[in-house]
Amino acid sequence: MADAFVYDHVRTPRGKGKADGSLHEVTALRLAETALRAVAKRNDLDASTIEDVILGCVDPVGEAGGDIARSAAIAAGYGFQVPGIQINRFCASGLDAVGAAAAQVMAGQKDLVVGGGVESMSRVGMGASGMLPAVDPSVAIPSYFSPQGVAADLIATKYGFSRDDVDAFAVSSHKKAAAAWADGRFSKSVIPVKDVNGLTILAKDETIRPQTDMQTLGGLKASFAMMGEQGGFDAVAIQGHPEVEKINHVHHAGNSSGIVDGAAAVLVGNKAAGRRAGMKPRARIRGFATMGSDLALVLTGPVDVTERLFARTGMTMKDIDLVEINEAFSSVVLRYIQAFNIDPAKVNVNGGAIAMGHPLGATGAMILGTIIDELERRDLSTGLVTLCVAHGMGTAMIVERV
Repeated sequence: MADAFVYDHVRTPRGKGKADGSLHEVTALRLAETALRAVAKRNDLDASTIEDVILGCVDPVGEAGGDIARSAAIAAGYGFQVPGIQINRFCASGLDAVGAAAAQVMAGQKDLVVGGGVESMSRVGMGASGMLPAVDPSVAIPSYFSPQGVAADLIATKYGFSRDDVDAFAVSSHKKAAAAWADGRFSKSVIPVKDVNGLTILAKDETIRPQTDMQTLGGLKASFAMMGEQGGFDAVAIQGHPEVEKINHVHHAGNSSGIVDGAAAVLVGNKAAGRRAGMKPRARIRGFATMGSDLALVLTGPVDVTERLFARTGMTMKDIDLVEINEAFSSVVLRYIQAFNIDPAKVNVNGGAIAMGHPLGATGAMILGTIIDELERRDLSTGLVTLCVAHGMGTAMIVERV
C-alpha cells in the first residue's frame, strides 16, 4: 500500500454560531470555498489535478445541502472534472473525511485528494437534518438514548469528576487558546474569511474568553439537570449503567463545546503527486480507525477507538508526543486522560472546542491541522487526534512528521 501524506492544511477562524456571530452572513458554501481555494493557492497547485474533495457536514440541508463538497469545489475554481462527496459521522465527520481521502491514496486509486469539513451552525441550525435515535423508539430504547449533556454528566459521575474538575478544565482551555493566539501559533494555518469586496470579516476565533475563571463558571447552573431529572433521561442513562445510583449534573455552557461556524481543508496525497507539484510532505498518516462504543455513555468512544488503533499499528501511548481530543464536554477529555494515564501537559496544548468552538463537520480536520503545526513548532514526531461521536462512536488518527 502507498503512504498517504499530509501536504498542507488550512482552516477558517471559528465564528460564534448565532445570528450576531461574525460569520453569520457567510454561507456554508462560501466557508468551504474559502478553505478549498486557500489550500490550492498557497501551494501554487493546479487544482484540476485534485482527484476528489471529501467534506464532512453534519447538517447537509437547505443551503448546505445537495452535496456541498461538489458545489464548493466548483465555486473554488477546481474545475468541472473534480468530483466531491459530503459525508456525515456527526462530530467525527471532518477527520473521517481526511481518513477517506487517505484510504483512496493508500489504495492506489487516487494521487491527490482534499479532505475536510464545513458547518454553518448560525445559518443551518444544529439538528436541522433530524436525529433519528431521538424520535424512533425502536432505535432509542435499545441504545439508551439520552441527550449528550446527560451522557457527559454520567461520565463525570461514573469516573469521579466533580464540578470543580470540569470547570477547571474549561478555564484551562480558554487560557491555553488565548495564549496560543497571542503567540501566533495559529497564524500559519488560519486564513481570514473575506467579503465580496476583499474586506476581512473575521480573522481570529471569536469565542475565546481569556478572563474566564472558576468564579465565573461557578455561577452557571447545570444545563442538563432538568432534562435529566424531570425529562426521565437520568433513569435511561442509569438503566445502561446501574452501578451509578444518581447522576451528578456538572456540565453547562461554560464547560461544553461552543456552537460556531467554520471550515477546514487538508491536502492528502502520495509521494509522486507531491513530487509532481513541487510540494514537500509535512506528515505521514500512520493509521486511523473508527468504531462504535458504549451507547449509554455515548461519548467514551475516543478511549475505545484509541485502543483499537494502537492494536492495529502496534503502538502505545508512549509513542505519542501530543494528543488532540475534541472538547465536546470537559468530562470527555478528563476520562481520556484518566484512562490512559496521560500527562495533561501533552493534551490539547493550545486549548480546544470549549474555548474556540466545535463546527461539527469541520472540527476533526481542524484539530488534525492543529496537531501537525504543533509537532512542527515543538520539533516532535508523533501525534494522535480523536473525537467522540454522537450515538456512541469514536474516531482516531495517528500522524508522524516527515
